[in-house]
Amino acid sequence: MSGSTAEFQMEGVIFDWDGVVIDSSAQHERSWELLAEEIQKPLPPGHFKAGFGKKNQEIIPGLYGWSEDPAEIRRLGDRKEELYRKLVFEQGVVVLPGAKELLVALRNASVRRSVGSSTPRANLDAIFAATGLGQLFDAVVSADDVGNGKPAPDVFLLAAERLALAPADCLVIEDAHVGIEAAHRAGMKVLAVATTNPLEDLALADAAVPSLAGILPDFLNGVWASVPPALPPTNRQPGRPTHVSNHQHHS
Repeated sequence: MSGSTAEFQMEGVIFDWDGVVIDSSAQHERSWELLAEEIQKPLPPGHFKAGFGKKNQEIIPGLYGWSEDPAEIRRLGDRKEELYRKLVFEQGVVVLPGAKELLVALRNASVRRSVGSSTPRANLDAIFAATGLGQLFDAVVSADDVGNGKPAPDVFLLAAERLALAPADCLVIEDAHVGIEAAHRAGMKVLAVATTNPLEDLALADAAVPSLAGILPDFLNGVWASVPPALPPTNRQPGRPTHVSNHQHHS
């Protein structure tokens, strides 16, 4: 691999954002609730988890049934994100355990890194400014950059293109079911993180871990090569197996 240590075959890692690098799920859920109150529309039961990882342009008409008019959908989506950014400014966000350390380790190993998210770019920029995480990525792909959101593969294919890599040379890290499907449709291996869904519900990923705590580049390379090593001790949870949950994906 050009510019990297000889033992690495994996050339790039594409990170989903919310639920993988940061946790602002509470602010996202609350911003939908505030918007629903503003426009006096109901939210369906289980709405937040059902829409996790999807673009607002799909959630508003398809999941909530609030509007079919593209201009109104755009207006509502923009307002939701304004409310979200206000909450983030007031409350801050949590950088998830191990995420920053893994990004630094990948940079030191000359493995290229991109965001591949359904989040609008303005949200990413706001959190980059607050956390300094933006400097750890070589590329960023947001909801603004693609017409089709996850589970379509577009966001990950564009991320690989911006990293100047073939899709098969990249590994995706995801927490949402639609993201796992999108990664596989892009021809990429995927490591799932059990922040949004429990480990046992992530069987379609190539491997799944409780968190990124203690995860290093050689572990990711093993997942990419379909031979993941044992989890580091810092990532083991009581009542969980001490090895990675590894699954073969059948398309």
